[in-house]
Amino acid sequence: MISNRPMPIRYRNPVHPTYFADPFVLRTGSGYVAYGTGRVVDGRPFEVLTSPDLVHWTSEGGALEPLPPAQGTDYWAPEVAEHEGRWWMYYSVGFEDRGHHLRAAVADAPTGPFRDQGVNLTPNERFAIDASPFRDDDGTWYLFHARDVLEGARVGTMLAVDVLDGMTALRGGPRTILTPSDDWQIYLRQRQMYGQVYDWHTLEGPSVVKRHGRYWCFYSGGSWLTPSYGVAYAVADHPLGPWTEPKGVPPLLRTVPGRVLGPGHNSVVVGPDGQDVMVYHAWDVGQTARRMCIDPIVWTPEGPRVLGPTDEEVELPRR
Repeated sequence: MISNRPMPIRYRNPVHPTYFADPFVLRTGSGYVAYGTGRVVDGRPFEVLTSPDLVHWTSEGGALEPLPPAQGTDYWAPEVAEHEGRWWMYYSVGFEDRGHHLRAAVADAPTGPFRDQGVNLTPNERFAIDASPFRDDDGTWYLFHARDVLEGARVGTMLAVDVLDGMTALRGGPRTILTPSDDWQIYLRQRQMYGQVYDWHTLEGPSVVKRHGRYWCFYSGGSWLTPSYGVAYAVADHPLGPWTEPKGVPPLLRTVPGRVLGPGHNSVVVGPDGQDVMVYHAWDVGQTARRMCIDPIVWTPEGPRVLGPTDEEVELPRR
């Protein structure tokens, strides 16, 4: 008997050879579009890649028409959502690791070019990065992000959410959804910030999906510069929370010494055969570049597990 079942998809990380940090992948009718931090192509920040299968990628140029340099020179962590036939990009811009705020841009195609809409979404925040839009079943849009908070037992960058009113305004009631809870989330001890010295913690890169009737927020913690960086998760019954972390569960992605360093800043996308796939970056052993990787998510009665990080050739399992 001749089977019509397609050949399995095999891959080996990294799935793209050049620098591509903070990868976000959007599924479209014709395949996949990826956006990443790091490269300016054709004078535009955020390289855009396209793929039919999450494994073979082609560069389509740069995504975003740049702002005047006085508004920022470092562009970080773009994510894109489709709404009513247009594509909305959320990103941060600032100067190195200071002064970042969230902004919105729009395009008529998922590959861009995206044009900024002239709005600072977080004018009252000290520092805001890693915007991640999420549409709930009732049509409400939320913007998850990371922001600096100086109160609490563990000070640092934490996860927050606000409601999007339209696609270019936040309702103005951001709430912290997850605070640091463990030493693996320390970015740097005795870090000088805002005129004080702190043991600085970092939670960043939120990515939210709804599965099995609940909301799952995958996030990164620690320092992106060190092997301590990894991916963990929290769960809630509503996008506004309360969000809880599982007790005693190690991070889903962690460094594999000598092979994969600092896997993190993930997004979640549905793969070609209906399976959930985690897209993330990781350093090579020499820490010369953060490159895009993929590995499948398996849902168990105890919660999600990631079959990675991998660096050998493996098969992407079907749903």
